This record gives sequence, C-alpha cells and structure tokens, in this order.
Amino acid sequence: MSSLESVKLEELCADRLALQHLAVLQAAAKALRDEQFRFSVEVDVLERLSAVLSRLSEEIQVLSEENQEQQSALLCLQLTAECFRAQRNACVQCSRNQCILRDQGCIQVSLEILRKLLKLASGASDYFFDALRCGIQFLGNIAVGNQLCKTDIWDHGFPHIFSDLLDLPDEKAVAYTCMVLHTCLDENRIEQLRTEPQQLKVALKVTELCRTLPDVDWTVLIVTRHFFRSSELTQRMYTEMNDQERLTLLDLVSAQLGEGKEDCLVPLRTAQFLATCFQHSCKDVLALSSDVSADDQKALAVIVLLDILCEMTSDQKTFMALQDHPDLLRTTVELLKEVHLLGKASKNVFSVAQEFTFTGPGGACARPALSFKAHLIRLIGNLCHSHTTNQDQVRELDGIALILDNCSIDSNNPFISQWAVFAIRNILEHNLENQKLVQGLRRQGVADDSMLREMGFRVEERDGSLLLRPLKKEEEEPGER
Repeated sequence: MSSLESVKLEELCADRLALQHLAVLQAAAKALRDEQFRFSVEVDVLERLSAVLSRLSEEIQVLSEENQEQQSALLCLQLTAECFRAQRNACVQCSRNQCILRDQGCIQVSLEILRKLLKLASGASDYFFDALRCGIQFLGNIAVGNQLCKTDIWDHGFPHIFSDLLDLPDEKAVAYTCMVLHTCLDENRIEQLRTEPQQLKVALKVTELCRTLPDVDWTVLIVTRHFFRSSELTQRMYTEMNDQERLTLLDLVSAQLGEGKEDCLVPLRTAQFLATCFQHSCKDVLALSSDVSADDQKALAVIVLLDILCEMTSDQKTFMALQDHPDLLRTTVELLKEVHLLGKASKNVFSVAQEFTFTGPGGACARPALSFKAHLIRLIGNLCHSHTTNQDQVRELDGIALILDNCSIDSNNPFISQWAVFAIRNILEHNLENQKLVQGLRRQGVADDSMLREMGFRVEERDGSLLLRPLKKEEEEPGER
C-alpha cells in the first residue's frame, strides 16, 4: 500500500464519497493480506481505517429501505464492505493490530453499523449482505486469541445483535455469526445463557439451526463443544424446547456418543437427566401402536432417548453410574412388558413379524419403532452387567421369562435374539438364584438348547423341566456388550 493511498484514506473521511475511494480501500484490503505488510503496517494507517469506518457509520445512518438501491447508497455499502475487509485482514494472527483497532473503538462502531444494517434487511441487495458478512468476519478475526476483544463484542453485541444476525436469510452471514459466537463463548458466558432468558433464546436458536442449516458446522461445534459441557444449560434448553427441537438436541447427543468414548463431552449429570426424561415420558411410545400417531414426535423422542441410554451404558465408564439410577431398570422392564403384551394383543408396530423386505416408502426409516424391544432388552442387559442388585430385580419383576419370550426371529426387531442372549448371560452371571429360576422353566419353544449354549450354558430336559448346566470353560463363548 503506497503512502499516496494512505493519504487518500484520510481524504475519504472528509470528502463526499466517490468511486475512486473504493479503489483505495480495495488496495488497503489487498495489501493487508500480505503477512509481512500486516505485521509492519504503520499505526496511522489503521487509525485512518478506523476513521473511515466511523464516517461510513454516519452515512449508513441516513440510509433507508427506500433509498438503499440508489447509486450513492450502493456505493456506501460497497465502501463499508471493503473497509471491514481491510480491518478483517489486518487482524489475522496479529494481536498488535487487534489491540490498535480495539483502542480506536472499531468493535463498538462495527456493532453499531451491523445494528443499522439489520434495520434495512427487508429487500436487501447483494451489497448489503456483503457488508454484513465482512463486518461479522472482522469481529471474528479481532476476537481470536484476544480476551479483551471477546469481552467487548459480548458486552456490546450480545444477545440482541447476535439473535438478529442468526435470523438472517443468508447462510454465510449466519455461519460467520456462529463463528464469532463460538470464539467468544467461555464457561462464564455459558452460565449466562442458562440464567438469562434472552440469552437462552440465542442458545435455543443455535441448536435449531443444527437442523435447519445442516451444512453450517459452527452450530454443531457450539452445541457439542460449549453447550454440552454444562449439564445445567442442557437441562434448561431441553425443558424449554418443543418436541421437534428436543429431537434435534437428542440427535446431537447421540452423534457425540458415536464419536468415541474419549472424545465425549456429555457429563454424567446430563446422562442422569436424560434417564429421568426417559422414565417420565416412556409411555408416549405406546402411541405408535396406532397408525394415526405413526410420526408422533413425543414417541420418537422416547426411542432416541432409549438408544442414547443403551450407548451410554455400553461399558462407558463415565456413565456406568446409570446402573444405580433410581427405578431406571424397573421402568425399562415394565415398559418391555407393556410393548410385548401390546404386540400380542393386536397387529401393530410392536408385534412379531417375519417381513424382511422393506417395500414401503422410506423402507426401515418409515418404521420408527424398529428395534425398540431389542433395545429395551439391550438396556436391561447393560444395567445388569456385574450388578447383583439389578440381576435380582429383573428376577423379582419376572423379567427373565419375559426376555426369553423375546428370543424368536422378528423383522421388527433385528438381532433381538442376540440381545436376549446377551441380557440373559449378564442376568445369570454369578447369580445362583437366577440360574435356579432358569433351571425350573418349562421349555417355551424359544429358549432352546442352542440359544442357551450361546449364553454359556447347556440344557438338559428332565420330567418336563429344563435343567441348566454350565458349559466347560473351553466351550464357552464370550458375550459382547
């Protein structure tokens, strides 16, 4: 950037806006892309850019929806975008420039410009969105690694400007806004989201954007890397959400669990909260037995909650305290009884079926209760793993015979036989009372010798009863969780 162009920046602050000023700002933006120039740029250049921005803020003040398509208004928007672009480039990995621009008040001026532009959002032009995008990017770049700048942005722009920016019909502007939000968030600000109603609305909006704008990665990063760290915020959000929003949040929890045990950021208290939600709402799934309620979102939330609990209790040490969650096992066994009896009473989604071709619209996706009974059995097995109290409780609730009665092949519950084998194995392991009970069961046509052999036992029939005998150690196949 030549000294002549630097002088012209000063002229731009006083003269009437003209097209030649655009070339000056474009040259400044281009020059500041160069790392060497950026780190050695004179302070007065940055100060002049700040003065230009203040001048443009005054010009934007007189714009209206009626005149923003006029040539002078379009030029003002172009100049604003280029000034933001120059400042954005100046801040890339350069704390010196960040501090200089902050000291010049550029953060407050930028937020004020964004506030003014948002009032013109109706019928906005491409130049309008370009100015907005560059302004948001500038805030993102000035905040990176600079706590003072983050504080200024948060104090002067949150929650109202952020909330309005997230409502823009422009995916790039929304994505850049989420980038700034992700950069500024910390533990204390997460606490504010939980306690301040207006700030909570922003958190809810970001979570909903995970569904409506799936290509914007920043939204998912905010929810999983920030929101999920606070069980209190997650609980508050879940309580305030509608059914569709809850499904979005639960899908994000499920995806987070699927990334791996070591990377999971969901705390135990959140897991315990979700277990309680499952207990309170589990009966909603029974509505799926009626075709009218086939897409009931309350029922779908129960299904996703069950899947999450199954994953959490699958030998993830962080969540194994769920084995002692009050009445979780009882609720699961009793729900299995209800859906099992409901499936026998009439033909519905909980009935045993042998239809192994999915010809209907959506295939398996059109069957929301697919594998629901199998997952109930899986959760029971998980909760009983090396847990004598839970093993005994399943026996006391008549759950052993119930699980054995679900060993038949069922296209509505793929792999239900394998999960039943797994559950029975965990229920019987080192539990003589449970083993004695199985020894006394009459053959039901489902608990045959081959099934029990997979559990580590062999069966002998004597006087109409099944006698259970352990396989030799070398014959026993290890179960999987």
